[in-house]
Amino acid sequence: MTSTTANVTRMAAPQIAEAGPVLGRAFFDDPITVFALPDPEKRARVLPWFFERAARYAYRWGEAYTTGDNVAGTALWLPPGDVLTSPLRMLRVGMGMLPFKIGLADTMRFIGLMNVTEHLHKQIDPDHWYLFVLGVDTHRQGQGVGGGLIQPVLTRADEERRICYLETAKEINVTFYRKHGFEVVVDDHLPNGGPRYWTMRREPIG
Repeated sequence: MTSTTANVTRMAAPQIAEAGPVLGRAFFDDPITVFALPDPEKRARVLPWFFERAARYAYRWGEAYTTGDNVAGTALWLPPGDVLTSPLRMLRVGMGMLPFKIGLADTMRFIGLMNVTEHLHKQIDPDHWYLFVLGVDTHRQGQGVGGGLIQPVLTRADEERRICYLETAKEINVTFYRKHGFEVVVDDHLPNGGPRYWTMRREPIG
């Protein structure tokens, strides 16, 4: 199979809008999004909007990578020393509309989940690269796209001698990330009947 690594580029501004639907499809069955937004129709409607704003955040204050001219997937990173999302910046990219998009109950459930993961994230030295979001369109999964998308920052982290950090709620992703040097830090369940999740970190290689 041909490697997709050569096609990975920094995201261009017009691709932000394209990234939203791609990530929405990629995360439609993710256990955290299913738990936070149990209504599938609402989830299908809101996720593209949500992830477009996440892409906008990383584009402005982090690093965003995609697959050349045709957006088949996206990797969104937050940089060392700035790895926790800022409420003010979230408002600036439009996240303040979230309660109006999904309702108060779903918003509170989502915030509760994010509070747990943020608490764990704060226990990691902030001098790291944070993989905020990695998603590949459903018809391109299993083709090496995800590995290609994260490689530029993994290489940079190795050169800078910095760790990388992420969270995931899919066990199959744990296997994928282990292939790229990540190891599990926390394996637990989110509160109030939430799904199992893992936090993972990667030490610099080489």
